[in-house]
Amino acid sequence: MEKRTILAVVLSIVVMLGFYFVMALVYPPVQPALPESVGTSGTVPDAPVVTGTPVPGLGAPETPQVPVDAAGGQITTANAGQAENLWEQRVLIETDLVIAEFSNAGGDLVSWKLKKHSDNTGPLEMLLSGDQGAHGFTVAFGNMNTQPLNALFSVERPAGDPYTVIFFQDFMVPEGGQFRLTKRYTLKPNEYMFELAVSLDGGYSMPGFSFPGNPGATAAAYTLGFGPQIGPAFEKLDQRYEYRNYFSFTNGKRKQEKVSDGSPVILNNSRASWFAIAGKYFTLIAIPLLPQYDLAFSTRPEPGLPTASRLYISRQELGSPRNEDVYRFYLGPKTQEDLQPYNSGANGFFLKDMQLVEVANSKGFLAPLETILKVLLTFFNRIVHNYGIAIILLTLLVKVILFPLTKKGSESTLRMQALTPKIKEIQEKYKDNSQKMNMAMAELYKKEGYNPLSGCLPMLLQFPIFLAMYNLFNNHFDLRGAMFIPGWIPDLSVPESVFHFDNLSLPVLGSDIRLLPFIYVASQLLYGKVTQTPDQQGNSQMKIMLYALPIIFFFVLYDVPSGLLVYWIMSNILTMVQQLTINKYLAQRRAELAAGQGATHSAKTGAGVFKAKNGKGPVIAPRKKKR
Repeated sequence: MEKRTILAVVLSIVVMLGFYFVMALVYPPVQPALPESVGTSGTVPDAPVVTGTPVPGLGAPETPQVPVDAAGGQITTANAGQAENLWEQRVLIETDLVIAEFSNAGGDLVSWKLKKHSDNTGPLEMLLSGDQGAHGFTVAFGNMNTQPLNALFSVERPAGDPYTVIFFQDFMVPEGGQFRLTKRYTLKPNEYMFELAVSLDGGYSMPGFSFPGNPGATAAAYTLGFGPQIGPAFEKLDQRYEYRNYFSFTNGKRKQEKVSDGSPVILNNSRASWFAIAGKYFTLIAIPLLPQYDLAFSTRPEPGLPTASRLYISRQELGSPRNEDVYRFYLGPKTQEDLQPYNSGANGFFLKDMQLVEVANSKGFLAPLETILKVLLTFFNRIVHNYGIAIILLTLLVKVILFPLTKKGSESTLRMQALTPKIKEIQEKYKDNSQKMNMAMAELYKKEGYNPLSGCLPMLLQFPIFLAMYNLFNNHFDLRGAMFIPGWIPDLSVPESVFHFDNLSLPVLGSDIRLLPFIYVASQLLYGKVTQTPDQQGNSQMKIMLYALPIIFFFVLYDVPSGLLVYWIMSNILTMVQQLTINKYLAQRRAELAAGQGATHSAKTGAGVFKAKNGKGPVIAPRKKKR
């Protein structure tokens, strides 16, 4: 097997292994319907709406420990004897962007729907639930292993403020102390961020707040918990269609926390500016405005929800009878437009320099290239108002920019053909001495001014562009639901499908028949045919590479976002057009020079290219030295 064939095989293997490796690094059940709220959509109720159902049990914590005081006695509500006569109340608050629903059972958020974003059922739900229902921003007295409160709270709506709701309840400890827990939610009309204030007031009966939760555990005043999962609904987390990343942001740097199934990841005495649970397009960002707290992430599942993404903020012990803590939570899309105001200060909470956009920014050596491609893609979309056409225009621009290198690579390939007889002569002469063969080859390349790697440069540049495109199509929010061709490619961020089997799964292909991967294979085979050099046409190994690699990549790319295949197919088509244009130009130059139009010498028939007197045009067979 020739060295070039071996090199091609090795490069192909490296490309494939590199693809899987980079994808693994970069990309690190349908929710049940929630209880319907009583109220009219589009209106803000003046008072809490009372439903006609008793309070259900809330979601279980990591280990179901009841709240206890420092002496081990159980904490109870001050009106525990009247609990059986109370009913759950739901409060609905609607802004320009969200529809939020709260329950007085624990004073929790039970639904957070995004009005400008949707899924198959309507406004997109950001608070997913399992069989035990959704209760976000629960409070538990003690650490994260303590059962969250499900007591019924009183509800208050401040007069003239339709975007605030207050829940409060009085609790007693066995020693006779009594205190009030208050949770106040404040929303803003045009923001995905809201404020939650948690206050404890023990008056003169409580010197402070320290609840271990269970004997021997680390004490805490309370733990604020979010869970079980952020939306939107997904079938599975496969790092391609959907994923969950966990971030902390400290001293201007984002750090990805490694969270896996099993024990929670606890970040003690954290001093981070914010923490986040980030999905593919949406995120929860927590901004605790506290002097001391511990934070934990957990992926522990629960019935009806096999994959969870929980966040716990434990307030450390308090030595004061009165205390109020303020938290801000962003629960919405990962877009520059929505996150940038919290850096510039143009928001209702007057936050500045928070760098929340870091949740959405890519990291790694390809991040700058991805950013450039994103800017160009957005620019083209503003002109044509179709991301599919914008991808084609971006592909055309990339080809235009790389055309000089592509042309140089083609000329290098043709020149290699002219040198092939001499190369074979050297190989035959020094077939028993590889060292002398390499030295003779190096001398030949130096004499001819030829760089064997020059023909590989365009291919090497295409690979990082492809990886940056892959990441872009997987994470660019504006591509979510971006239609290219109605009825065929309704969403460029996911694979297209022309036929779906309801009760059948084909080997490798799964339950969907996709058309773009077949078009890709056809374009790749045609591309290889057009760019194939004459010396490769009789090479059986190169023919195997020509036909085998597209088939292999067919399976590799079968489930990638359709936008990526649109890019690659157009790239193949444009490269073929480029190559045909270059071949035509080189053939014309050979004809002109062979006819003696300004040529300084000629070569044997079929040697190919000549160098003109003016130095322009393709280069050639070597000149003969004058004696």
